[in-house]
Formats: sequence, C-alpha cells, structure tokens
Amino acid sequence: MARNTVSRSLHDLGLAAWFGGTLANAIALNPAAAAADGPTDTGAVANVGWDRWTPVNAAAIGSHVAGSIGQIQGNLGRIQAQKGVASMALLKTGLTAAALGVTAYSRLLGRKVSEHTRVPVESGTEPAAATPPDVAAAQRQLRILQWAVPAVTGALVVISAFAGEQERASEVNKGLLRRIVA
Repeated sequence: MARNTVSRSLHDLGLAAWFGGTLANAIALNPAAAAADGPTDTGAVANVGWDRWTPVNAAAIGSHVAGSIGQIQGNLGRIQAQKGVASMALLKTGLTAAALGVTAYSRLLGRKVSEHTRVPVESGTEPAAATPPDVAAAQRQLRILQWAVPAVTGALVVISAFAGEQERASEVNKGLLRRIVA
C-alpha cells in the first residue's frame, strides 16, 4: 500500500481549520463583538471578523476536499475489497456534502449581514430592535447555523478517526475475510 501523506495532511489540516475556525468564531467572535462601543460597532466588528475568516475557511475547505479525493483514490482497493469501508466512505461523503451545504448557506446569510457593515446588532448573531428586518432574519438563522457547521465537521472528525481504525492490519484482515466469507 502506497503512502498518502500529502492527501492525509490536506484532508486533516483542512478539516481541522474548518471545524476549529467556525467553532472559535461561534464561541468567541460572535459574542465578543457585543463588547464593541455601540450597536453599529458591534455589527462592524462581527462583519470584519467573519469577512477575514471567509478566505481562510475557503482554503481550508478546498484543502479538505482535495485531500478527501486523494484519500479515496489512495484507498480505492480497500474500499472495494474490505467490508465496511465502502459504507464508511459513503457516510463520510454524505457528511462532507452536508457540511459544504450548511457552510455555503451560512455564507450567503453572512454576506447579507455583511453588506450592511455598520448595522445595529446585539452580537454577531443577535439582532437589535433597530436591525433591518432582512438582516435580523439572516442573523436568527445564523444563530443556529453557527453551531451546525462545527457539529457536522466534528462528526467528520469522528468518522475520519473511525476510518483510520479501519486501516489497522487486524481490521483490514478481518474486513477482507468477511468480504470473502459473505
């Protein structure tokens, strides 16, 4: 079996940044923006923070996807031969698609909020009484989605750990034997 160090690194580092960055922004940036001098400054701080994160997040996601494709190519033989690997790969692909979808929708909502750079808000995901209705609606959705992205990418981290366990020699041998016997 050939080594896949580059694809594993792209996969793991991209996923780590995607998960960790969105979690950190949900835990720290969105609430911390409320410490700004006033409601319009609060919106500006949150918008600047998320706008700075967006290109880094895009690079992280691109790295993860490129690494995932490399992982699939490098493990094609195991996916076909070892029982349980194909279903794990399908689950992982489905979770990746879900994470991409939630992230893309979050970005669309974030762009709607960010277009109003100095809009009055209570925090990064909490509208104020004077927040324009379209921005307030986007913020209410983002309040939920800010946790959905780390939840789904966190699930990907767990599935990736499981995939690594499937590569143990004892697991490969058991999986191949089950495929032959079944």
